[in-house]
Amino acid sequence: MLKPYLNKGAIEVGCDEAGRGCLAGPVYAAAVILPKNYKNEFLDDSKKLSEKKRNKLKEMIKNDALAWAVASVDNNEIDKINILNASVKAMHSAIEQLKIRPEHILVDGNRFKPYQNIPHKCIIKGDGKYMSIAAASILAKTFRDEFMRDLHTKHPEYHWDRNKGYPTILHRKAIAEFGITKYHRKTFKLLSTQKKINFN
Repeated sequence: MLKPYLNKGAIEVGCDEAGRGCLAGPVYAAAVILPKNYKNEFLDDSKKLSEKKRNKLKEMIKNDALAWAVASVDNNEIDKINILNASVKAMHSAIEQLKIRPEHILVDGNRFKPYQNIPHKCIIKGDGKYMSIAAASILAKTFRDEFMRDLHTKHPEYHWDRNKGYPTILHRKAIAEFGITKYHRKTFKLLSTQKKINFN
Protein backbone atom coordinates (compact mmCIF):
# COMPACT_ATOMS: atom_id res chain seq x y z
CA MET A 1 0.00 0.00 0.00
CA LEU A 2 1.15 3.55 -0.71
CA LYS A 3 2.29 5.90 2.05
CA PRO A 4 -0.50 8.10 3.47
CA TYR A 5 1.69 11.20 3.93
CA LEU A 6 5.22 12.60 4.11
CA ASN A 7 4.61 15.14 6.89
CA LYS A 8 2.23 13.80 9.51
CA GLY A 9 1.64 17.13 11.22
CA ALA A 10 0.87 19.17 8.10
CA ILE A 11 -2.14 19.55 5.82
CA GLU A 12 -0.58 17.95 2.78
CA VAL A 13 -1.73 18.13 -0.82
CA GLY A 14 -0.60 15.80 -3.58
CA CYS A 15 -0.21 17.16 -7.12
CA ASP A 16 0.25 15.50 -10.48
CA GLU A 17 -0.39 16.20 -14.15
CA ALA A 18 -1.54 14.30 -17.22
CA GLY A 19 -0.89 14.91 -20.89
CA ARG A 20 2.62 16.35 -20.92
CA GLY A 21 3.76 14.11 -23.77
CA CYS A 22 0.70 14.54 -25.96
CA LEU A 23 0.67 16.11 -29.42
CA ALA A 24 -2.82 17.55 -28.97
CA GLY A 25 -5.09 18.82 -26.26
CA PRO A 26 -4.48 20.52 -22.93
CA VAL A 27 -2.34 19.44 -20.01
CA TYR A 28 -4.39 18.68 -16.90
CA ALA A 29 -3.33 18.80 -13.26
CA ALA A 30 -5.03 17.80 -10.03
CA ALA A 31 -4.50 18.58 -6.36
CA VAL A 32 -5.85 16.29 -3.65
CA ILE A 33 -5.91 16.49 0.14
CA LEU A 34 -6.76 13.15 1.72
CA PRO A 35 -7.64 12.39 5.36
CA LYS A 36 -4.57 11.49 7.46
CA ASN A 37 -5.89 8.02 8.24
CA TYR A 38 -7.06 7.36 4.69
CA LYS A 39 -6.78 3.80 3.42
CA ASN A 40 -7.49 2.53 -0.07
CA GLU A 41 -5.80 -0.66 -1.19
CA PHE A 42 -6.73 -0.04 -4.83
CA LEU A 43 -5.09 3.38 -5.06
CA ASP A 44 -1.99 3.41 -7.29
CA ASP A 45 -0.19 5.27 -10.04
CA SER A 46 -2.84 5.92 -12.71
CA LYS A 47 -0.59 4.46 -15.43
CA LYS A 48 -0.71 1.06 -13.68
CA LEU A 49 -4.52 0.95 -13.58
CA SER A 50 -7.09 0.02 -16.19
CA GLU A 51 -9.48 2.69 -17.43
CA LYS A 52 -12.33 0.98 -15.58
CA LYS A 53 -10.41 1.02 -12.29
CA ARG A 54 -9.35 4.65 -12.77
CA ASN A 55 -12.93 5.75 -13.32
CA LYS A 56 -14.09 3.86 -10.24
CA LEU A 57 -11.32 5.38 -8.13
CA LYS A 58 -12.09 8.83 -9.50
CA GLU A 59 -15.50 8.75 -7.81
CA MET A 60 -14.04 7.33 -4.60
CA ILE A 61 -11.42 10.07 -4.44
CA LYS A 62 -13.97 12.81 -5.08
CA ASN A 63 -16.15 11.46 -2.28
CA ASP A 64 -13.37 10.70 0.23
CA ALA A 65 -10.97 13.63 -0.19
CA LEU A 66 -11.05 16.53 2.24
CA ALA A 67 -10.48 18.75 -0.80
CA TRP A 68 -9.72 18.23 -4.48
CA ALA A 69 -9.48 20.32 -7.63
CA VAL A 70 -8.60 19.88 -11.30
CA ALA A 71 -7.26 22.53 -13.69
CA SER A 72 -5.98 22.63 -17.25
CA VAL A 73 -3.87 24.73 -19.60
CA ASP A 74 -4.75 24.55 -23.29
CA ASN A 75 -2.50 23.80 -26.25
CA ASN A 76 -2.20 27.46 -27.28
CA GLU A 77 -0.84 28.41 -23.87
CA ILE A 78 1.46 25.37 -23.95
CA ASP A 79 2.91 26.64 -27.24
CA LYS A 80 3.48 30.07 -25.69
CA ILE A 81 5.06 29.14 -22.35
CA ASN A 82 6.28 25.53 -22.97
CA ILE A 83 4.95 22.31 -21.51
CA LEU A 84 6.90 22.43 -18.24
CA ASN A 85 5.64 25.90 -17.37
CA ALA A 86 2.14 24.94 -18.49
CA SER A 87 2.18 21.85 -16.25
CA VAL A 88 3.28 23.91 -13.25
CA LYS A 89 0.68 26.57 -14.05
CA ALA A 90 -2.05 23.91 -14.12
CA MET A 91 -0.87 22.57 -10.75
CA HIS A 92 -0.86 26.06 -9.25
CA SER A 93 -4.38 26.64 -10.57
CA ALA A 94 -5.57 23.37 -9.04
CA ILE A 95 -4.05 24.23 -5.65
CA GLU A 96 -5.61 27.70 -5.80
CA GLN A 97 -9.09 26.17 -6.21
CA LEU A 98 -8.84 24.01 -3.08
CA LYS A 99 -11.33 24.85 -0.33
CA ILE A 100 -8.63 24.02 2.25
CA ARG A 101 -5.27 25.78 2.17
CA PRO A 102 -2.47 23.20 2.28
CA GLU A 103 0.58 23.56 4.49
CA HIS A 104 2.80 21.35 2.38
CA ILE A 105 2.80 20.33 -1.30
CA LEU A 106 3.88 16.94 -2.63
CA VAL A 107 4.63 17.01 -6.36
CA ASP A 108 5.18 14.08 -8.71
CA GLY A 109 8.41 14.42 -10.66
CA ASN A 110 11.46 16.61 -10.20
CA ARG A 111 10.36 20.06 -11.40
CA PHE A 112 8.08 22.59 -9.72
CA LYS A 113 7.95 26.29 -8.99
CA PRO A 114 7.06 27.52 -5.50
CA TYR A 115 3.39 28.27 -4.92
CA GLN A 116 3.03 31.34 -2.71
CA ASN A 117 4.98 30.62 0.48
CA ILE A 118 3.93 26.98 0.90
CA PRO A 119 6.87 24.53 1.14
CA HIS A 120 6.95 21.75 -1.42
CA LYS A 121 8.74 18.48 -2.08
CA CYS A 122 9.29 16.95 -5.53
CA ILE A 123 9.23 13.17 -5.54
CA ILE A 124 10.30 11.18 -8.59
CA LYS A 125 7.66 8.51 -9.32
CA GLY A 126 5.72 9.92 -6.41
CA ASP A 127 2.45 8.68 -7.90
CA GLY A 128 3.62 5.17 -7.04
CA LYS A 129 4.73 6.13 -3.51
CA TYR A 130 2.21 8.51 -1.91
CA MET A 131 -1.56 8.21 -1.81
CA SER A 132 -2.32 11.88 -2.37
CA ILE A 133 -0.10 12.05 -5.47
CA ALA A 134 -1.62 8.83 -6.82
CA ALA A 135 -5.09 10.27 -6.25
CA ALA A 136 -4.09 13.44 -8.10
CA SER A 137 -2.68 11.38 -10.98
CA ILE A 138 -5.99 9.53 -11.29
CA LEU A 139 -8.09 12.70 -11.30
CA ALA A 140 -5.84 14.46 -13.80
CA LYS A 141 -5.81 11.42 -16.09
CA THR A 142 -9.56 10.69 -15.97
CA PHE A 143 -10.61 14.32 -16.43
CA ARG A 144 -8.24 14.72 -19.37
CA ASP A 145 -9.31 11.45 -20.97
CA GLU A 146 -12.92 12.56 -20.79
CA PHE A 147 -12.02 15.86 -22.46
CA MET A 148 -10.18 14.05 -25.27
CA ARG A 149 -13.08 11.65 -25.82
CA ASP A 150 -15.34 14.67 -26.28
CA LEU A 151 -12.88 16.15 -28.80
CA HIS A 152 -12.90 12.83 -30.63
CA THR A 153 -16.53 13.41 -31.62
CA LYS A 154 -15.38 16.56 -33.46
CA HIS A 155 -12.31 14.99 -35.05
CA PRO A 156 -12.75 11.19 -35.18
CA GLU A 157 -10.03 10.84 -37.80
CA TYR A 158 -7.33 11.28 -35.11
CA HIS A 159 -8.66 8.47 -32.89
CA TRP A 160 -8.39 10.54 -29.72
CA ASP A 161 -10.86 8.22 -28.02
CA ARG A 162 -8.06 5.65 -28.04
CA ASN A 163 -4.77 7.55 -28.06
CA LYS A 164 -5.96 10.61 -26.06
CA GLY A 165 -3.62 12.80 -28.14
CA TYR A 166 -0.43 10.84 -27.47
CA PRO A 167 2.03 10.31 -30.36
CA THR A 168 0.90 6.89 -31.53
CA ILE A 169 1.60 5.68 -35.06
CA LEU A 170 -2.09 6.02 -35.90
CA HIS A 171 -2.21 9.60 -34.61
CA ARG A 172 0.86 10.62 -36.59
CA LYS A 173 -0.51 8.96 -39.72
CA ALA A 174 -3.70 11.00 -39.32
CA ILE A 175 -1.68 14.21 -38.95
CA ALA A 176 0.24 13.38 -42.13
CA GLU A 177 -3.00 12.72 -43.99
CA PHE A 178 -5.36 15.38 -42.61
CA GLY A 179 -3.02 18.06 -41.24
CA ILE A 180 -3.53 19.47 -37.76
CA THR A 181 -6.45 20.90 -35.83
CA LYS A 182 -6.67 23.92 -33.58
CA TYR A 183 -6.11 21.53 -30.68
CA HIS A 184 -2.65 20.36 -31.80
CA ARG A 185 0.50 21.67 -30.14
CA LYS A 186 2.43 23.36 -32.92
CA THR A 187 5.71 23.53 -30.98
CA PHE A 188 5.79 19.74 -30.61
CA LYS A 189 7.32 17.30 -33.07
CA LEU A 190 4.09 16.26 -34.74
CA LEU A 191 5.65 14.07 -37.42
CA SER A 192 8.81 11.99 -37.42
CA THR A 193 10.20 14.13 -40.26
CA GLN A 194 8.29 17.35 -39.51
CA LYS A 195 7.69 17.85 -43.26
CA LYS A 196 4.58 18.81 -45.19
CA ILE A 197 2.19 19.43 -42.34
CA ASN A 198 -1.00 21.14 -43.35
CA PHE A 199 -1.69 23.89 -40.80
CA ASN A 200 -5.44 24.37 -41.15
